[in-house]
Amino acid sequence: MGEKISVLIISSKKDSAGKNIKEAILDLSDWEEINVFNKNPVYKNPKLRDVYMITINDETIKHENLDKEIEKKLNIKPKQAIFISKHKSESGKPTLTTHPIGNYGEAKFGGKTKTLTEASPKLMTELLRIIKKNAEIKKTYHQVCFEVTHHGPYLNIPTLFTEVGSTEEEWIKKTPAKIIGKSVLELLDKYHYEMDISKDIPVLIGIGGGHYAPRFTDIIFEKKVAFGHMIPTYQIKNGNINRGIIEKTIDATPNITGVYLHKKSLKKSQVTEYKKFFEERNLPVVSSKELTDL
Repeated sequence: MGEKISVLIISSKKDSAGKNIKEAILDLSDWEEINVFNKNPVYKNPKLRDVYMITINDETIKHENLDKEIEKKLNIKPKQAIFISKHKSESGKPTLTTHPIGNYGEAKFGGKTKTLTEASPKLMTELLRIIKKNAEIKKTYHQVCFEVTHHGPYLNIPTLFTEVGSTEEEWIKKTPAKIIGKSVLELLDKYHYEMDISKDIPVLIGIGGGHYAPRFTDIIFEKKVAFGHMIPTYQIKNGNINRGIIEKTIDATPNITGVYLHKKSLKKSQVTEYKKFFEERNLPVVSSKELTDL
């Protein structure tokens, strides 16, 4: 077992947005080079307790069990992972995002098939709010939003991704990378782990809607709430969502208190079916009216 309980910030040499975010983080705060991991410097921040930043040589989404590797090679026991990365999409939409990871279906992009990594609902939600604030200060044109749960890698600790999307043109720009970097530092200045954030914040899983989780994103900017894993409508249409995978979604969302259904994106029969399922699980289906304003 490693000695130092820690937060890991992870970037990849293969990821131009991740490299830019890492450079911004190094510029915006003091870091000490303390070790080497796979021939890359390991940085420790003396002002932020137990925060380390590492770089990997391969793609972030395919580097499985990184937490175990870090523990073995560096004698550091990671307790929380934050990946700084690029987001790629066919739409090319300029975005600044956070999201949990895992696969509802086949693992085509890292991770394990039908397996989710534990989410960081409160940290991830708080980070997205900070990104929105910093994006507004910079008057950037990027959409600030969640992405639903998708892709790998698989880790054994709570993990979140924060990304610049969605084209090479955006990944190499300094401003969006600096917004993400500054926001990560602001988050870690206040909180390191889920337990550091107030227990009275409801934690929900979300079901329905598109990849950029429009309804769940809107709610967190208005209400006192956090989202963990999110299931989009396309995963339901693909036939990947059944009782078993919903149970996994619940289990991989720590401190879960309820469920939010994006009803407009679901069939009435689906809403009825989900409500019955969660009623049997004693997990309330929550409406936005029941949530406290920020």
